[in-house]
Amino acid sequence: MKILIAGAGEVGFHLAKLLSYESQNITLIDTDKESLAYADTHLDIRVLRGDATSISLLLDAEVSKSDLVIGVTASETTNITLCMLAKQLGCKRTIARISNTEFVDKKELIKFEELGIDELISPEELAATEIQMLLNKSGFNDTYEFEEGKLIMVGVSLPKSAPFVGKSVKEAAQIFPELNFMPIALKRTGTQRTLIPRGDTNFKPGDQVYFITTKEGVDELYKLTGKRNEEIKNVMILGGSKVGFKTARDLCANKFNVKLVEKSKEKSIDLADLLPNALIINGDGRNVELLDEESLESMDAFIAVTGNSETNIMSCLVAKSKNIKKTIALVENMDYFQLSHSIGIDTLINKKLLAANNIFRHIRKGEVVALMRLNNLNAEILEFVVKPKSKVTGRIIRELNFPRTATIGGVVRGDTGKIALGDFLIQAGDRVVVCCLPEAIPKIEKLFL
Repeated sequence: MKILIAGAGEVGFHLAKLLSYESQNITLIDTDKESLAYADTHLDIRVLRGDATSISLLLDAEVSKSDLVIGVTASETTNITLCMLAKQLGCKRTIARISNTEFVDKKELIKFEELGIDELISPEELAATEIQMLLNKSGFNDTYEFEEGKLIMVGVSLPKSAPFVGKSVKEAAQIFPELNFMPIALKRTGTQRTLIPRGDTNFKPGDQVYFITTKEGVDELYKLTGKRNEEIKNVMILGGSKVGFKTARDLCANKFNVKLVEKSKEKSIDLADLLPNALIINGDGRNVELLDEESLESMDAFIAVTGNSETNIMSCLVAKSKNIKKTIALVENMDYFQLSHSIGIDTLINKKLLAANNIFRHIRKGEVVALMRLNNLNAEILEFVVKPKSKVTGRIIRELNFPRTATIGGVVRGDTGKIALGDFLIQAGDRVVVCCLPEAIPKIEKLFL
């Protein structure tokens, strides 16, 4: 695919890097000379310096031949204008990053597609939504819902006490035949290798395992992994950033008791006006005495979303030392994901990764309606809509020539999520959730075309 990305900041560079690894034809546009120079020397892409809304620059970038234009600059006005121009100039599909979430909340009132904008994304809104899901399923360190919860992906670190530790996937299935979940990805403790579990794969203590399950299966997983879905009611948020504000707003709307700590006095006053149902505390969240004075130990969850990754990690460690049930830190450095479980923080989230997940589904072949990259695992989960002429249509799963580095976790048929085993017959219109390693993606895409 030929893809134009405007904005060489965190999200734009991360997207360009991921796409360049897949040999996509990428052009990165930005006004900042240093950002482009860094991208030019580190990635196999074309860079253009200039205003992304310049028609002459877009023509130079061959926008008319582009399959996708992505506007992820710091200015939502630039991103929206770019997409409108790109569509008029012949681009097939456009995506604009926005910060004003009213555009998303009220998109039924404004026909953005008629303006030339096919998709709107807000990394901050995605992060706030992710945090809310993690609090709702507090026993797990990663979660994602397909088709409004008809199928659910959860990630958990296996304790020694889990009854299927020491057993293979096949043995576990025989011992617990009524279970409503399927293991789809696994990473051994102390390693960086991602495994797609097969029948002969053994579960070991400390394994980070991802399961696809139904709503009923979530409770079963809690019991079998020894985890507890602790009730989260009292939440402390560190940082009045866009993510902090949106998270506090959403949690207050869902009747959580929220305390938000913000260092800037001016911003604290603004937040107090915008969040009448939250307690806004003006102070330095790195000050342990301040946190103790504000009853940190009585909190059920601690969420650190300042602009500094190290501050977020260290403050979460302080919270964990106070036996807080759930800690979540916003980080910008992808390398920190490898440390999250070893240092004791429950979950790390990254806006770049969330935005990339949202955008990547437009790049995959076949009709992909959802996509996510697993934190700290070299695997993707894709949700395909089965077409009448797809190679998988009308066939049972065990007859498919599925690569060993991929697995089907579940299928949504109509209003029901199903755990799909080898004798499951795939039909047109099914939404199939597949987990695969990067080398298996081209083969999987062909099966669902």
